[in-house]
Amino acid sequence: MGTLKSIAGAVSLLLLTAPLPGAQQPAPAAQPTDTQNTRHSDLGPGPWTLQTADYPIRVTRVIGGLDRPWGMAFLPDGGILITERPGRLRIVRNGVLDPQPISGVPKVLLKDFDGLLDVSLHPRFAENHFVYLSYSKVSPLDGGGVAALSRGRFDGGHELIDVKEIFSGSGPSPRAQLQSLMARLAWGKDGTLYMASATPNMDRFQAQDPTSHRGKILRLKDDGTPPADNPLIGKTAYGLQYQPEIYTSGHRDGLGIAVHPETGAVWEVENGPQGGDELNILEPGRNYGWPLISLGREYSGDPIPMFKEGLEQSFLFWAPSIAPSSILIYNGDKFPKWKGNVLVSGLRGARIERLAFNAKSLPTRTSGGNREFLLYELQQRIRQVVQGPDGFIYALTDYTNGALLRIEPPRR
Repeated sequence: MGTLKSIAGAVSLLLLTAPLPGAQQPAPAAQPTDTQNTRHSDLGPGPWTLQTADYPIRVTRVIGGLDRPWGMAFLPDGGILITERPGRLRIVRNGVLDPQPISGVPKVLLKDFDGLLDVSLHPRFAENHFVYLSYSKVSPLDGGGVAALSRGRFDGGHELIDVKEIFSGSGPSPRAQLQSLMARLAWGKDGTLYMASATPNMDRFQAQDPTSHRGKILRLKDDGTPPADNPLIGKTAYGLQYQPEIYTSGHRDGLGIAVHPETGAVWEVENGPQGGDELNILEPGRNYGWPLISLGREYSGDPIPMFKEGLEQSFLFWAPSIAPSSILIYNGDKFPKWKGNVLVSGLRGARIERLAFNAKSLPTRTSGGNREFLLYELQQRIRQVVQGPDGFIYALTDYTNGALLRIEPPRR
């Protein structure tokens, strides 16, 4: 009980120190500048033929010249939408990067690892042309950062029209911290939209605060409102009521979420503090522990408790850290031996990890062992890995001269 009281006290203190609605606030600080990840890649033009345990693969640089790309979405006509973190939405047509960005993108907060983040198409995009963008924006309350989601219609050319912010998270990051508000998107088989929202270090206890959207996986309807069957609606923790959008809590930095194409389960990868990166198969309403438990350590070297009753353990973990940045469950036909395998991109790991699972979503051995490293020879920070509609695998590299890569079987 002592621990619960201390947590409740910390959450209450957090709420009590937040500015009251309508209270006079100091003028927001000037727009912060980007201070992180201005690395330059020496990838070269390619292509590269690499050997895996099951296949030789050909890696082609489709395009270069992207400025810190973060997310991509494939259009029905073969085009590819790509977000650049400084706030631009780009389009690739017929293997060529259009020099003109798409207009209509909301203003973003560019700071550290935040900015314009993921892009996703509505499941019925062919009918409604809806494009969804997740991003960090300046909080109107205190000038800190807050995660947001907007929806607009793509005109097929160079403009998003009728753009509307449909969700803005509670629990802003204080101006002095601006601690990574990363927000990945994934569509459920029932047409709901899952969105990750991070809270890694200084303001970490928001992950346990039921009134904050930070450190949570959210579940939204396509208009940004909460579905009536969300698991924590009307429930409380520490005497406080959960926000209705919350699907799971206790997440540190959920940079990747994917919905299993067969089971519909939500899979998530997140960065641990120092080691202890996690893969979770989410159960509705569960608490995944951050910052009360972790398999990593504080940056000071101090240990963090590893177990606590009522908190979920990770399904798999990495130590040392690979800084997982996205997750793909492959179900294409170009690499039949990899069907059902999980691909996890890594930033610090500079690779894509292939993990084999059986039909029960349990780990099994790959041809080369339990895990295999892909693209390790290229030594590139991989921001996202996705499956294209052609069954090939595509990856974005995380640099100021980032590239879009395509992974395919060798040409015969």
